[in-house]
Amino acid sequence: MKKTAEGSKAPETPGREETAYRHEGIDHRRMLIRKMQMLEPRYDPELHLLWSPFSSPGYHTTLREAEVIHSTRDSLSYALGLLDTELPAYEQRAFDIIAQVVSLQDTDRSHDTFGIWSWFYEEPLAQMAPPDWNWADFCGSRLVQALSRHGRRLPESLRMAVAQSIEYACEAIIKRNVGPDYTNIAILGAFVTRIAGEQLGRRDYAEYGLKRLQKLYDYTMERGAFQEYNSPVYTYIAILELSKLHAETIDDQVRMLSRGLIDLSWRTVAGYYHPATAQWSGPHSRCYQTLINDQSKAFLQLATKGRVMFFDWEELPYEEEWYKSGFECTAAFLEAFSVPRTQEIRQLYEGNAEDGSGRWAVTYMTPQVSVGSFTASDLWNQRRPLLAYVDNNGLPAYIQLRCLHDGYDYCSARFKSKQDQGQVLFGIDFITDGGDTHPNLDPTGGVIEADDLRLRLEIGGHLDGVSAVSTREGAILRIGETECMLTTWFAAFTGHSGAQRDWTWEIQKTADLLLVELILYSGPRRTIDFKALQQAAMVFSLDIQQVPDESGPELELTDDGNLWVSCSGEETEAFTLHLRPGPAE
Repeated sequence: MKKTAEGSKAPETPGREETAYRHEGIDHRRMLIRKMQMLEPRYDPELHLLWSPFSSPGYHTTLREAEVIHSTRDSLSYALGLLDTELPAYEQRAFDIIAQVVSLQDTDRSHDTFGIWSWFYEEPLAQMAPPDWNWADFCGSRLVQALSRHGRRLPESLRMAVAQSIEYACEAIIKRNVGPDYTNIAILGAFVTRIAGEQLGRRDYAEYGLKRLQKLYDYTMERGAFQEYNSPVYTYIAILELSKLHAETIDDQVRMLSRGLIDLSWRTVAGYYHPATAQWSGPHSRCYQTLINDQSKAFLQLATKGRVMFFDWEELPYEEEWYKSGFECTAAFLEAFSVPRTQEIRQLYEGNAEDGSGRWAVTYMTPQVSVGSFTASDLWNQRRPLLAYVDNNGLPAYIQLRCLHDGYDYCSARFKSKQDQGQVLFGIDFITDGGDTHPNLDPTGGVIEADDLRLRLEIGGHLDGVSAVSTREGAILRIGETECMLTTWFAAFTGHSGAQRDWTWEIQKTADLLLVELILYSGPRRTIDFKALQQAAMVFSLDIQQVPDESGPELELTDDGNLWVSCSGEETEAFTLHLRPGPAE
């Protein structure tokens, strides 16, 4: 099968003529048809599925090498898009795809995977490790929309098969019964069961969907934020799926609850949007790309009706699932997308503020920079616990902290911090009961094989004129008119024969990145047993547009072997690190 390259579109500089957001030619159907035409070369008429170049997050799928895959979810999205065009020429193809995907669902009630699909045609459910139960929600939502919008057009046998498949998906969703702390699946499951209940006359499904939505609403409103706090990908999914639910339901209570959650979501997006860099300020609890991608840019442009502009309307990269979803930025928050401001946001996102168990997200924003940090986090590759965006002569650059084991983010490294405006005091320690590449799918037992382990301050985005200089204390970064000072206050990685003892930050530049790195180990492959390390902890500060405190933090060794860290002159603890790696609290 031959692959066809899709040309990328260069985004326009944000901040066009004021009249641009009054553009009258936002024609969703025309954009949808153009998208279907772009996807045409990827349709496989033999399998009746859409193919894509293979990619993997490194878990669930056991596939490692494949030129292309056929995604069940993406194929259903394509089929729904074909039907939404209302073009007769696309109708039979859509029917063929839907029938094929329905046939791939597990319909054996004796299986744990009953009601779900595998990710790819090339990999049956039995080969996945483990299967992804979210696929009942993702695939079920596409089938529900196809039935709701186009049920009258489906051949009778296919319509009955789709209805049966939706019921199986609903059973899987109800059996799994995820809680409100899994935001996107809580929403998707509510959407599938509620709309399925309305469409199929299943009162039990409809009532379950309403109760699930009510539970999510109560949980989220009490916290003031979704569990996946300030997550660009999860907030996008939440807005999109809640908007679909709001548009598809016939129930006033469902519309009221979904509207409230939509408004809360847009308040988050607008509050963290940084106009000068056109980026979504950190910290991010879940994130796939540090710079917002073209999909997010197009979504924001459509949702704000051009208040932020990245593309000419005729070249906007449209997604088929946006059609008839009804997403639109709440009018009260539109101004935040274009007005520069200086502000600090402190939000409790987990635990209790009164008993000291609370975890906070802190963001400081000026017209030139935004700096965000979590008070506590792991360093999974989907986390952004320390993240800054800087205006580099009209284009964005970013600064991101990572811990890398053989080049991939190491989950058992922990991050703790205290932030005051653009000054971040932070520490790193290690746990012995965490994961390697994923927080819980690949536990290490505290022992890894490695030829490299390092901390990295990664600078990416627009790098013209960006520089970094290593100093005895740390490093100095310059991005446009902004100076950043990285300082090492304490570093120990002892008890391992190959441990690095030179705590100088090394500077190197690749084609796309400027890297400031502290090497913990680099050499012949060997076992690193964190349980045997005597000390493994570090304390640093990053000062962005701020004058660093030359006296540094107060460090105190406690009776139980921990490192107590406080800001200079403060008696209260900023955070505590475990000098010797051990189990997480």
